[in-house]
Amino acid sequence: MKNKQFVFILSAVVSISGFSQGMLLPLISFIFERDHVPSIVNGFHATSLYIGVFLTSLFLEGLLRKWGFKPLIITGGVLVCLSFLLFPVLQAMSIWFVLRLIVGVGDNMLHFATQSWLTHVTPRNQLGRALAYYGLSFSLGFMLGPILVPLVNIHESLPFLISAGLTFIAFSLVFTLKNSFPEPSEEKVSLSSTFINFRKVIHTSWIAFLFPMVFGVMESSLNSNFPVFALKHDLSLIDITWILPMFSLGTILFQVPIGSLSDRMNRSHLMLLLTLIGAGIFLLGDFFIAHHYGMMAIFFIAGVFTGSLYSLGVTYMTELTPRYLLPAGNLMCGIVFSIGSIFGPIIGGTVISVTDNQFFFIAISVLILLTSVATYIFILNNRKFSEE
Repeated sequence: MKNKQFVFILSAVVSISGFSQGMLLPLISFIFERDHVPSIVNGFHATSLYIGVFLTSLFLEGLLRKWGFKPLIITGGVLVCLSFLLFPVLQAMSIWFVLRLIVGVGDNMLHFATQSWLTHVTPRNQLGRALAYYGLSFSLGFMLGPILVPLVNIHESLPFLISAGLTFIAFSLVFTLKNSFPEPSEEKVSLSSTFINFRKVIHTSWIAFLFPMVFGVMESSLNSNFPVFALKHDLSLIDITWILPMFSLGTILFQVPIGSLSDRMNRSHLMLLLTLIGAGIFLLGDFFIAHHYGMMAIFFIAGVFTGSLYSLGVTYMTELTPRYLLPAGNLMCGIVFSIGSIFGPIIGGTVISVTDNQFFFIAISVLILLTSVATYIFILNNRKFSEE
């Protein structure tokens, strides 16, 4: 019973982390579009959340070893909660940029500490199932986040205040848990040793890192740029709040089956197949943008085939990387995801502005297709190497 309570609390924390990200990106994009902020500026502003994630990635391991799991989660929750409370009070673009950055820092603390704690205490034979539910909790929160956006029409403060309240409830549950620490490391953790390991893991597993990166571009662009793109094509805010969660719904329903399939077939071939189909599905987006139900179907099917690219990329990295480099590989997956998430809104906003509100989905499709080409080249090189 204690273990079930522990998993429930950590799942609640990570679901609220997903919820806050899923709500914040489309909400501020809608507010800025309503206030006639240029698409490029809107997209650049959205990067602040992921800049916060990126800036903390290199230092969280040291903080975790010094503080333990519980204080890191509580600190992250406090940062997110206070930021949401300050959004309605401090209404300036520059301040909102900083507040979104702080939300990124707090969310990364929550996400990293809960994931590390769960993997630390869960028996090896139960880890796959536990992480599957953990991933579903984040996806479910991310899916439900955009539903709060229409409340901005009632009062602009309402979505921020509700998110602050939910965050407070979630991280306050952590006070009921006893703090613990990760296993001590034999090597001293330093930036120099981390960068040396990064170079080694890129050499062995470079292909695997493309999938978290392209997923970061895709996810952040869909949640920050698509509301702007859709509003310019006369879709309503209600339409957008129904379309966006469809991607997460497709991910949630098929994440575990696709993950199980990757254990039974050649992972390189599966990644090639998923990215090819995903690129084709997104290609249809620009042709169906005026059709509400068509867009819902496209987002759902795109979620089925591309929604697991991050988790599959991590699994693929584990397959390719020597065991002693796995910590660096896991950290690298988070970093490249953050880099992709930073550039996603910039790329999307630039495409919308430069093409006069056209070709948004074609740009996403091309990025995914490039990943397919790289995977095919990797497969050919491996085949040639094995023949030699």
